[in-house]
Amino acid sequence: MADSGNPNQMVFGLDIGTRSIVGTVGYKRGNKFTVVAQCNKEHESRSMLDGQIHDIGRVAETITDVKRRLEKQIGGELKRACIAAAGRVLQTMETHSEVDLEEERTVTAEDIYTLNSVAIEDAYKKFLDENKTDMHFYCVGSSPVRYYLNDFVISNLENHKAKVIGVDMIATFLPDDVVDGLYKSVEMAGLEVANLTLEPIAAIQLAIPERFRLLNIALVDVGAGTSDISVTKDGSIIAFGMIPTAGDSLTERIANHCMVDFNAAEVIKRKADTDQVIEYEDIMGTKMTITQKQIKTLLSKDVDEMAKLACNKIKELNGGKSVGAVFVVGGGGMIPGYTESLAKKLGLAPERVALRGKEVMQDIIFENTELNIDSLLVTPIGICLNYYEESNNFIFVNFNGAKVKLYNNNNLTVMDAAMQTEFQGGGFFPKSGPELEFTINGNKRLIRGKMGEAAVIKVNGSIANLHSPIKENDIIEVEESTAGEAAHMTIGELPEYKAILTINVNGNNVDLPKYASVNGKLQSEYYDIVNGDVIEILDYYTVSQIEKFMDITVAPDSTCMVNNAPATDDTKVYENFTVSWEVTDGTFDGSAYVSTNYVEEVIEKEDDTGKAEETVKAPEVNITVTVNNKPVELKGKSSYVFVDVFDEIDFDRTRAKGTLITKINGHSAEYMEALHGGEVIEIYWEKGNR
Repeated sequence: MADSGNPNQMVFGLDIGTRSIVGTVGYKRGNKFTVVAQCNKEHESRSMLDGQIHDIGRVAETITDVKRRLEKQIGGELKRACIAAAGRVLQTMETHSEVDLEEERTVTAEDIYTLNSVAIEDAYKKFLDENKTDMHFYCVGSSPVRYYLNDFVISNLENHKAKVIGVDMIATFLPDDVVDGLYKSVEMAGLEVANLTLEPIAAIQLAIPERFRLLNIALVDVGAGTSDISVTKDGSIIAFGMIPTAGDSLTERIANHCMVDFNAAEVIKRKADTDQVIEYEDIMGTKMTITQKQIKTLLSKDVDEMAKLACNKIKELNGGKSVGAVFVVGGGGMIPGYTESLAKKLGLAPERVALRGKEVMQDIIFENTELNIDSLLVTPIGICLNYYEESNNFIFVNFNGAKVKLYNNNNLTVMDAAMQTEFQGGGFFPKSGPELEFTINGNKRLIRGKMGEAAVIKVNGSIANLHSPIKENDIIEVEESTAGEAAHMTIGELPEYKAILTINVNGNNVDLPKYASVNGKLQSEYYDIVNGDVIEILDYYTVSQIEKFMDITVAPDSTCMVNNAPATDDTKVYENFTVSWEVTDGTFDGSAYVSTNYVEEVIEKEDDTGKAEETVKAPEVNITVTVNNKPVELKGKSSYVFVDVFDEIDFDRTRAKGTLITKINGHSAEYMEALHGGEVIEIYWEKGNR
């Protein structure tokens, strides 16, 4: 087996297919690859179906036979083999994902990476939801099909301003049991797996040289049971796909028409590539003939249907549009009329859809000059060549103390490791605290919680990030992101709320504190809004509410006038309305509600000469709060803080009777927290009496 650092040593490639196993041994020197030996052996039983191993022991026996024959040809022992997982076992999932940036801002490269990572994880979750299984799957390829900027399609998000960004993502997954089956079969044949790639990648290695991969090209590998499809663009493979129709369906059509068994029908199909007339014997023993033209006519509908399915899958993988060209490999693709039909359905010129065989092997040297060089050899040789290009295999890393196996596509990141564990990708990104949702004046309102902290990621003890590269045996530690504080808002913080309603009572302006109706009950500006509250900001007082607030008694025979018109108790009084009435103890003028008292207060000022104290007069404000279920009036100052309450209540703080608990409107009180009136205060010893 070759050492990648010594290209003159042998490389052993195994193409483990549904119908047969092809072994290729060769070496690379410069840009040339020399095929030293090649062996093809068909399975003696249906030990493989649709590219998946069903009987590991029988497949191992066939591999052993191929290995023995090749060793005889080269005169040496083969110990390590390069293999490929069939494209037909790949599972492709398309999903649409979005990331809310919280507020409109410029989109960065990091935002795009985050969006793509979220989309791949969403595709994985969607795949598991639609395929209920306990098996593990590996993400072996992904490609963004289109991006969205605030719901509008855009080719490049970076540097645009957006609040919401989205992506349509195609991701391809490989089931763990397929990998395990391949490894086990190879090991039972006395071989070690040196490299594992995917058959579509191996085929592209030869069929589409790297210099062509900047172009938007599709490769269709028409096998026995399925047709594997891959698409290249911008220098890489962007998507894989499969259709469950290929050469066997054509063979079955010939078998039914000619009344022969499957193997005889396969011979007829292959001869139709070159012979104008094919002789065969049907199941009755009768000698028969069929022409190449008759076979083409017989298979025309099937070939057309195969081309239609391939066309649809190519467009699906390529974002809904055709590609620039299609290369066809595999035995099934040789059937007459297939490439022409596929070109027509894709809207391409016939010469843009072509079989790739001998013409792509200009840099391949065959020591066996009698070997038939055609498209059947593309994948086996590609498996060998892939060994020199990539170290695709499975590696192990440590993620938060757990050993994780990863498919190594030479571009592994921390996110790839996380996806193979139970760690959810959302644990990387800071989370908003719980939202607050309520209704204000008939309109829904949503207040977002504060953002938490992003995850702390370390690789081998060093600070890293989501897209930090990882390699064999790396130790990855992730401290999960946190959620921020829950959204919080009081009535007074609402933009719709204004604290004071000013009306004119018997010639004097009176300021009334505004209230809000919350779920049908009046609440002050200090009320903490909770989820589901239905709030209506009241921009009026009724006449009876004014009477109650101002604590006045109206004369039984008096008439209340609002804006000089007779009013009732339910008449609404809005900003700057005038109100007048007579009360039992004479004419009410509202002067008691106009502050005329002042208090002297000492304030600290600072100027160029330093700090100094200054005595000023300030309007006296009287407020009422509720302390331990009893009203307490605070007076004699222009403003009040929590500790002022202790001057007006009988509460012994000289001896501790437990833990002192102090609350304002249900939350822990700060001693210097401002009071405005209407607060509900609790003061008590936790293990004593209130």
